[in-house]
Amino acid sequence: MQKAILTTMLLAASLSVASAWAAEPAGGPVGRWKTIDDETNAERSIVEIREVGGELQGRVLQIFYRPDEKPDPVCEACEGDRKNQPVVGMTFLWGLKPDGGNWAGGAILDPKNGKIYNAKLSLAEDGRKLRVRGYIGTPLLGRTQVWLRE
Repeated sequence: MQKAILTTMLLAASLSVASAWAAEPAGGPVGRWKTIDDETNAERSIVEIREVGGELQGRVLQIFYRPDEKPDPVCEACEGDRKNQPVVGMTFLWGLKPDGGNWAGGAILDPKNGKIYNAKLSLAEDGRKLRVRGYIGTPLLGRTQVWLRE
């Protein structure tokens, strides 16, 4: 009798894990994403999120320049190894690990001002959109961008 109950519990647990995996798009946030400008709602860049050593990292692949911007910007306001380095190719998102249905515990760099914020990611609309939250201290104090899967 106990063996039958144990078998039933294991089967139920494995089915719930399998359905959770099926609900998440393959690779989760791993892939290429199009960022959208907060002010103009125009496409701003293409970024790639990849899994490296058990954490998610993001780097800039391409920037869509505005007419008033000079091409090939460098991160003048950054500190350390990123100071005066090209933004294209730069790892600007790092340290994110699975946290329930989200990814948290990481950091995101704003290359415009060189500031580093705490970061949190969550998928939306069946993995077609990615909510990227940058914040200071608590997620309540920050802003969210929505990126589109490329």
